[in-house]
Amino acid sequence: MTKTPGTPATPRAAGAPVLTRQALNRATLARQLLLSRTPMAVDAALTHLVGLQAQNVKPPYYALAARLAEFDPMELSGLMEKRAAVRAVTMRSTVHTLTADDVLTLRPLTQAAIDRELRMFRGGLVGVDLDRLTALARAYVEDEPRTLAQIRAELLRHWPDADPQSLGIAARARLPLIQVTPRGLWRRSGQVALTTAEHWLGRPLVEEPAPDDTVLRYLAAFGPASVKDMQAWAGLTRLRAAFERLRPRLRTFRDERGVELFDLPDAPRPDADTPAPPRFLPEFDNLLLSHADRTRVVALDHKSRTWTGNQAHCTFLVDGFLAGIWRLDESKDGAVRLTVEPFGKLTKAQRSEVAAEAERTARLVAADAASYDIGFGVVAAER
Repeated sequence: MTKTPGTPATPRAAGAPVLTRQALNRATLARQLLLSRTPMAVDAALTHLVGLQAQNVKPPYYALAARLAEFDPMELSGLMEKRAAVRAVTMRSTVHTLTADDVLTLRPLTQAAIDRELRMFRGGLVGVDLDRLTALARAYVEDEPRTLAQIRAELLRHWPDADPQSLGIAARARLPLIQVTPRGLWRRSGQVALTTAEHWLGRPLVEEPAPDDTVLRYLAAFGPASVKDMQAWAGLTRLRAAFERLRPRLRTFRDERGVELFDLPDAPRPDADTPAPPRFLPEFDNLLLSHADRTRVVALDHKSRTWTGNQAHCTFLVDGFLAGIWRLDESKDGAVRLTVEPFGKLTKAQRSEVAAEAERTARLVAADAASYDIGFGVVAAER
């Protein structure tokens, strides 16, 4: 593979093999289980993918439907009911669905990013003793799960002059809070009620976990990748030292701009021409959020087209790259319509493949629907 013009290679990467954008795309899709669906069990997939972003309830289910063969949403729902999987704030200070084992490691590992968010609200916490707040909030949510509104109200009794939102953010940042079920269960409703991970799982958090194992897991799920890529995924800084400790165990490459990339020696790096079938992804899928340089999946002219205001859209891939958005509408009479809105013109073959994948997605995530309809809409040039 030849190097295209761009930023000069860094000294450490200068002699490393070059991976083109297309090669990086196929490698990442393979790690993300998106080149071909796998028969992997849900708990194993959650472990391999190092969690799934989950601001809303449905995205983890949609994400697994795109990746797993014969996925049954009740399998993930059952893991959550058994407390083997949980919803908690971890990477990038956002809610993820994770295995119980992972939350006990990843929550303390990502604490620095969560603390950074808390510092943004310090103006509303003047005079608040954060250690006392932590102890009071812990006792309150471990007595029984509480909503964020209840937590704010309880803390306001002790600090009536503080900003209510800041008090809630402080409790969320200082405690490893879990969103308890039925929140997150398939086809069940439930407001966000919170308790601590230790109380919900009956186990302590890992104290001061080293990042090295998580670096290896990140590369297995998202590599080949740079240090900045992993920092973007985790919301952390200063991970260079961990990569340097692991360098003797890793292979190094460079992208077409000369950026050094790290990878596991035996991880899959398929041929750049490997076919990549269409895949329908949820809003906030980690495939689109876990690299500092997202061009391996997102063309520059599509970078901001998965959002309208504060609303994120579900997306789909064609030939491995972001190609449009989709939405699923369920009517009261049980009919389901999945609307596909491509960013550009699809070939006849691509349109047929996208329609087939859309129908599969609709039938899987709306299995009880009375009828299904797949439609194609038009996306404006820019949103």
